[in-house]
Amino acid sequence: MSAPNEAGPRPRVLVVDDQAAFRRLLTRILAEENYSVEEAPDAATALVLARKRPFHLVLTDIRMPGMDGHSLLAKLRQEMPETQVVLLTAFGTVPEAVAALKQGAFDSLTKPLADPDELKVVVERALRHRRMLDAEEARQSEGEVELVWADPLMRPLVESLKRVAPTSATVLLTGESGTGKEVVARALHALSPRKTHAFVAVNCAALSESLLDSELFGHERGAFTGADKQRRGRFELADGGTLLLDEVGEMSPALQAKLLRVLQERQVVRVGGTATLDVDVRVIAATHRDLRAAVATGGFREDLFYRLAVVPLHLPPLRERRLDIPALAQHFLHQLGRRHARGKVTLTAEAMAALQAQTWPGNVRELYNCIERAVVLGSSPHIAASDLEVAAPKPVPSEQSVNLAELERDAIARALEQCGGNRRLAADLLGISLRTLQYKLKEMGTP
Repeated sequence: MSAPNEAGPRPRVLVVDDQAAFRRLLTRILAEENYSVEEAPDAATALVLARKRPFHLVLTDIRMPGMDGHSLLAKLRQEMPETQVVLLTAFGTVPEAVAALKQGAFDSLTKPLADPDELKVVVERALRHRRMLDAEEARQSEGEVELVWADPLMRPLVESLKRVAPTSATVLLTGESGTGKEVVARALHALSPRKTHAFVAVNCAALSESLLDSELFGHERGAFTGADKQRRGRFELADGGTLLLDEVGEMSPALQAKLLRVLQERQVVRVGGTATLDVDVRVIAATHRDLRAAVATGGFREDLFYRLAVVPLHLPPLRERRLDIPALAQHFLHQLGRRHARGKVTLTAEAMAALQAQTWPGNVRELYNCIERAVVLGSSPHIAASDLEVAAPKPVPSEQSVNLAELERDAIARALEQCGGNRRLAADLLGISLRTLQYKLKEMGTP
């Protein structure tokens, strides 16, 4: 019997027993099943190993010098509840097995082993149970789509999100690359009555015009060279649910016209086909481009813009919502610590200060990559500033040399004066979003 051949790293198993010969026997049997196996002669050593990098499964003897197997199980359940534990005992009794299960063990085995296959079966079942728990957690996380924020600048966006989610209104998400537009789109879907149907995303910038045409609307067999069978498009796949058109500003003029018709008629025709197919899809579009400017220059259809921008929502860049950085960093640490089997990983105060000092031109995506790199390459559960590949913060001028608040106030006042009091134009002149400008004015006491 061999372990399931699944993608990803081999399951990590720890064998804990003070009898070296028996420990090595179990290790050999499990290694032959393609598991990654480590050994520990006692519970204290096992805890050190598990805290450094958690295991998928721990097989532990009950009666050992020092800390016994029951105490080790209690520690693992408290610190690493996702780790499956199988208890080994030379004094196997029914009451003891029941007690082990009540304490949180997955199963128990009596030593010496009567049959190696018994061990293999129990281990495979325990690991399958672990995979089911992980899959369920991933499914729930995806369904809930937690929006992580702490900065007051995000509050209007979140409130608008909650109001528009129950409707079928088309939403246009704008913001720099990496600000989290797809996360917001998924949250809209998860909060809507359509959440039991599919959420489908397509990146309009990643495909050529002909491929995007087929991807969105599907094609019939023989529609073009290589179309050897009928294929449903993303609109059909998202029927009853939500379709995210990411980077919609990169769509060609011909496809813009076709998309406009679909949004108006709520019908699609596959490439190479004649049949009209009704679709009930909530469309969310996202772009990092200024579509108003693209409309002015003829790069984007004005009628399509107004079809998409029924409810426009703007995501400010991370540098304008610095209070989100600690919350996002902690969220990513928890998420990535589990994904990479690192357990609980924390940031030192100096590391957090280094993160907050960055401008993050890549926004949330760049922060995520920075955290993941530190989690993957780090060996300690505590990430220090030196573990982060970020630039050293620039020294802040003294209060005597410059007053940043006054400079900001003067810059806003000059921009409003130059733009005749038009706040949208002033925000563009300052290089910030209108929402950010409104927040700054409120801070300054300007109605």
